[in-house]
Amino acid sequence: MAKCPLLTLSGHSVRAAECQLLGVKRTLCRHADLWPLLTQSILARGGRSFQKPTSLSSLSSLLVELPDGFMEGMHNAPALAQPVTAGPANFFPGFRRQTIQTSGTTINVVTGGHGPPVLLLHGYPQTHIEWRKVAPDLAKSYTLVIPDLRGYGDSGKPPAGENHINYSKRSMALDQVEVMEKLGYRQFAVVSHDRGSRVAHRLALDHPNRLTKLVLMDICPTHYMYKTADRQFASGYFHWFFLIQSPPFPETLIGNNVDAFLKQFMGPVMPKFIEPEAYVEYRRCFSDPAAIHCSCEDYRAAASIDLVHDEADMDRNVECPVLVLWGANGLVGKKYDVLAVWRDRARQVTGKALPSGHWLAEEVPVETLVEVKQFLAT
Repeated sequence: MAKCPLLTLSGHSVRAAECQLLGVKRTLCRHADLWPLLTQSILARGGRSFQKPTSLSSLSSLLVELPDGFMEGMHNAPALAQPVTAGPANFFPGFRRQTIQTSGTTINVVTGGHGPPVLLLHGYPQTHIEWRKVAPDLAKSYTLVIPDLRGYGDSGKPPAGENHINYSKRSMALDQVEVMEKLGYRQFAVVSHDRGSRVAHRLALDHPNRLTKLVLMDICPTHYMYKTADRQFASGYFHWFFLIQSPPFPETLIGNNVDAFLKQFMGPVMPKFIEPEAYVEYRRCFSDPAAIHCSCEDYRAAASIDLVHDEADMDRNVECPVLVLWGANGLVGKKYDVLAVWRDRARQVTGKALPSGHWLAEEVPVETLVEVKQFLAT
């Protein structure tokens, strides 16, 4: 059989026959670039530090650092159509980038600006760069803290845990409370979109004394959306039901063609609103198999442990003032009486539709800024 050198560990080529001993022969044979993905994924999810392995046994010990479903998600998948770039692009000149350790993982965050603290939380399948168009103006009046949620971007990617607990919105919200605490902010406002708004909703319930104001973009409460699910909802939000399937099924299909999957969501607003350089960065982050798996865990948690938490809190409302914004042309705006729904879950709610689809901060950044700044200033 022809030899198949795939990667070199201190001068020793790992070949297909040897890889079979680790149960990863077919995966490694189809992925000459798997070693960089392995190391990137382990480090990005807060895995232990390690030296370059010098043997198959040391490589085997590293494989256990990967999240559940990583190898299965890569198994039999073709190599990615485009290479993963080496590192993050800088969409926030003048901001400081840092990694903050929380009790559950590491959080990649950029900070900048002057004034009262505002935490900005992104959606799926995005990263903190979602806020690139609104941050420069908002930073003139506020100190901005803009993280990648756990499991996304360059933040850590911990294992799912029992019943997806580590991707419950409770765990993801605690990350953000701890990030803000370590930066010196005990109270702060939150501006959020999509999955970030679900994290923010849970944060407001679990840590009501932390929030001064809350902006939610293009969502209704998770519990309500599942409870009222119908054909229109299932058709528009098919991914809510696809991503929750047992691993490695969705991970494998997404990994087979990352571009096709991302463009199913972003394609309609590219390149006008999501410009090529932004898409490249989104793709860099989402191409990590660990990110694909962990984002699926986010949705698996939403359909399981998050509903348990929500049902336990149905008699509790968000206490701080809430601004709800949604896209008039998106599913949320077309299907729900958004203000009425949120007024059942929060005490002080204002809001309006904006002339956009789902991606408010990228499609209509000026209109979004007007509403957010007015709300934060009052």
